[in-house]
Amino acid sequence: MKRIAGLHPDWGITLVRLMTGLLFAVHGYQKFAGGIGGVTTLFAKLAIPFPGLMAPFIAILELVGGILLLLGVATRVVACLFGVEMLVTTLWVKMPSAGWNASDLDRMLLVACVLLLLAGPGAAALDRLWWEREEAGKG
Repeated sequence: MKRIAGLHPDWGITLVRLMTGLLFAVHGYQKFAGGIGGVTTLFAKLAIPFPGLMAPFIAILELVGGILLLLGVATRVVACLFGVEMLVTTLWVKMPSAGWNASDLDRMLLVACVLLLLAGPGAAALDRLWWEREEAGKG
């Protein structure tokens, strides 16, 4: 891969991972701070199946998963889960109710999750320490 200003492209992926993790962690925290009951009510209004189960699941996923992305732990698994969530929010919630422009953030987060799923965590991730150590042990 071509380096720009001496930086490896993995650092660009790292920035995407950090911002994605931060956005999800903040949204997860907001769901808890505002009350899971309100999230459950919203999910019921949006016809999300099992709103009483899905509201706490999504809040926990966003808060814990966001923190895991910030640390670079289980990046591909978390990105896959977030990708499914963003696909649902884009196609089930945002676009039907408010149109294409209302789903900008959801679509951008979906694409960021696809990047992390395909490319991995980038640089400065705990996943890298784990996988590099595992690969060294095989040699």
